[in-house]
Amino acid sequence: MEWLIWLGALVSLIGLAGLVWCIVKVWKARKAGLDDDTLREEIRKVVPLNTGALFLSVLGLMLVVVGILLG
Repeated sequence: MEWLIWLGALVSLIGLAGLVWCIVKVWKARKAGLDDDTLREEIRKVVPLNTGALFLSVLGLMLVVVGILLG
């Protein structure tokens, strides 16, 4: 089950990279000095990606735990 642990770690890292990308994207939008409506629209675009990245991270951690328990 070692492969399951490594697969889970890889999926978690991909999810973590997605979360960092979302943070950077919103941070840049805030630093750009956009008005409230435009900033809200930019954040609204990032929310589904943020949720998907969080889901990938959780899924990867679940794979790691299952791999440890079965290994």
